[in-house]
Amino acid sequence: MSDGGTERQNPARRAVLGAAALGGAAAAVGLPGTARAAGPGGRGGHGGHGGRLPNPAVIAHRGASGYRPEHTLGAYQLALDMGADVIEQDLVPTGDGHLVCRHENEIGGTTDVADHPEFAGRRTTKTVDGREITGWFTEDFTLAELKTLRATERIPDVRQRNTLYDGRWEVPTFEEVLRWAEEQRRGTGRAVWLHVETKHPSYFRSIGLELERPLARLLRRYGRDRRHSPVFLQSFEPTSVERLAGLVDCPVVVLLSGASSRPWDFVQAGDPRTVADLVTPEGLAWIAGFAKGIGPTVNLIIPKDSAGRLLEPTTLVQDAHDAGLVLHPYTMRNENTFLPADFRTGTDPAAYGDAFGAFQVYFETGIDGIFTDNPDTGLLARDDFLSKG
Repeated sequence: MSDGGTERQNPARRAVLGAAALGGAAAAVGLPGTARAAGPGGRGGHGGHGGRLPNPAVIAHRGASGYRPEHTLGAYQLALDMGADVIEQDLVPTGDGHLVCRHENEIGGTTDVADHPEFAGRRTTKTVDGREITGWFTEDFTLAELKTLRATERIPDVRQRNTLYDGRWEVPTFEEVLRWAEEQRRGTGRAVWLHVETKHPSYFRSIGLELERPLARLLRRYGRDRRHSPVFLQSFEPTSVERLAGLVDCPVVVLLSGASSRPWDFVQAGDPRTVADLVTPEGLAWIAGFAKGIGPTVNLIIPKDSAGRLLEPTTLVQDAHDAGLVLHPYTMRNENTFLPADFRTGTDPAAYGDAFGAFQVYFETGIDGIFTDNPDTGLLARDDFLSKG
């Protein structure tokens, strides 16, 4: 496929670009490390090489969520065992102020709450970031109540095998994840990198459940608030990222959805800018004033046509690097239903397509890492990519 005028960078050049993107913080966060100094199979950058991460880094999206119910200690452990470079957590609060790991505050689709008659009266309808949602919400539960629930597979129609593990794990608190990461470090000698997202921060602030300061307190308590700490902090709301940057020294990342969308904090503030404005050189320069990176949807890297086939890459990777930003786009998955049409195999949406081929196309754009539900596939794809460099 044509590179759309963006020259493919070799691994050494890509590592230099990534280090430049982080500027003075590059040595502190170890991103990216030397792409080929990663040990057997190219996977050793977990922290064993001076805390550096490989380039491109493989980020376990909500853990190894292609194989276990997402945001469980089981999904996080499997991702670590597979060799993922970084493991993601999404944070929402309980009513008594604890930060827990769920993709959304509505938990009807990711726990067995509907099977608990004692909580039937908690089902309600709320408007979150302009969307009306019906279900059960973490902010209506204490942590003790939430701990009586068990996690379930979010998309059982696509990942029926994952339902085998329904009911096996609790909803973890972020503090439990920090303790787990420290136990893993002590046991293996490798730092466990985390990629931590504040979910719906403006909404939660409006109901008295701020996310940023409690998150910062936990990071300080566990020594992960410094430039050298193995953690990234991220949000779809730039003002949340700015708040975090003022509270801790670890690198922060602005997440970017579809080009026509507007961050919810922009909507509330009357800021007319869309994501399309933020991915211009001017918008990226503004982000670089307080952040170290961006997490764009892969469609901002390579758009798709109406049939879901890939078009020419945009200039976003080069423009972001020119602004001094690293890029960790999201999300690669193995199943046909999530892949570009170019890489689907057969007609079963739940069947695996040519995920390796899709990974290669995205790696060739020069990205510094990628989120994936299938870290083992991502790691093998990176091996293939680097072996061609």
